[in-house]
Amino acid sequence: MKRLVVTFLLALAALLGIAAPALADGAQSGADIHVAQSLGDRDLTVIIRRVAEVPGPVHVDVVTHAGTPPGELTLTLRAAGAPSSTAKVVLGATPGFHSGLLHVDRPGPWELAVDEATIPFVVPALVPSPWENATYGGFIAAGVLLLAALLLAVFGRIGLAVVPTAGVVAAVAVGVTAALLAPSIPPVAAPGTHLDPTYDNVMNPYERTSIVDFSRPPVNMVPRMDDEDLVLNLTDGSSGRPVDDLLVHDSAFIHLVVVSPSGHLRHLHPVRTAPGEFRARLTDPEQGEHAVAAEIARRGGGVQLLRSSVEVSGTAAPRHDAQAETAMEIREAGRPSTITAKFGERDLQPWLGMLGHMIVVGPVTGTAADAPIWAHVHSMLPQTPGLPDRPDESVAAYGPDVPFTYSFPLPGRYLVWIQVERDYSVVTVPKVVDVPAGKVASK
Repeated sequence: MKRLVVTFLLALAALLGIAAPALADGAQSGADIHVAQSLGDRDLTVIIRRVAEVPGPVHVDVVTHAGTPPGELTLTLRAAGAPSSTAKVVLGATPGFHSGLLHVDRPGPWELAVDEATIPFVVPALVPSPWENATYGGFIAAGVLLLAALLLAVFGRIGLAVVPTAGVVAAVAVGVTAALLAPSIPPVAAPGTHLDPTYDNVMNPYERTSIVDFSRPPVNMVPRMDDEDLVLNLTDGSSGRPVDDLLVHDSAFIHLVVVSPSGHLRHLHPVRTAPGEFRARLTDPEQGEHAVAAEIARRGGGVQLLRSSVEVSGTAAPRHDAQAETAMEIREAGRPSTITAKFGERDLQPWLGMLGHMIVVGPVTGTAADAPIWAHVHSMLPQTPGLPDRPDESVAAYGPDVPFTYSFPLPGRYLVWIQVERDYSVVTVPKVVDVPAGKVASK
């Protein structure tokens, strides 16, 4: 009997050794932050890599695009009460990735300055999740109880060994159950995604909160020109105070669409220069009224589309964008239509996390500023074997076809622009789409 019990406990020890997860495979909090920035004459993507430890390094990649002038950028990390960290990034003439290394000494709200632009972000404390604690706690308790049971069995206390043996089984059950359920449990939202970053939710993102209403009032936008810069002033619709709680939404704080009087589109990503103030340069613009639409996501307020117009002084002639073959199946208003742009080769790169973007404005009877419908449609990246699930702009292996599906809500003529990235250059393809009216049902 004694030999049988010892053999059973040794087998359980072997099973425990197999079942116990490696500590290095624990859940990781945080993720890379991708922020598109139209910084002066430069079109950049700033990538703040996940902070693996605090204090510790922060790796920042700056992705340049075709036409970006070479030069030097100054990166500065700063937070209230913390020493700042600075690095220089030299941008070459060839577009691509350029890296800088900075340091943080504490979790909490931080701000990355890229020359005059500022990017707020949060460094969360690296704390284990409750199910991670249950997994490791269960296996550690099982190991301790197993040792106690083995010692009792070796010294002939078979009856007493039954108690810790039962505890081992219970502890293993807890650990295995937590490990199996952990992948199906949604991860907790990073501090600053739904709530304003505070000391409590930054230090422990699993802390329960009594706040259940995360709503924010709508945002007011007032555009103005300051020399070549289009300046957006955002204020809270309730208090009138500057809005400084924008979230990174589809890899940008603001997706700004500016349409010139001749129909030329600019898709820009203004930089934050002060609370509630964002700037983007309109290089060589046309003269006249430009339609302005800004897509934002406010913390706790959802996605909002802000529209206005601005008078621009300029002398540029109307521009003509690139052309590409398209296959269109346009159905009557209110029913899904498909538009597929064909780019010839499988060499497209992800841009703003997507395969392609389509901007829709219409029905147009006068200027774009008067059109009642504005929409931003995505063509998603396909799942491709051998490629990462969330590829960045270094992967040029998509296309050649870029499909979109959209239900035009009203009949009439629409202006459509399709945008993709190739060779670190954004290609814009304009189209005019005539949408027929739906058939009147007969009685």
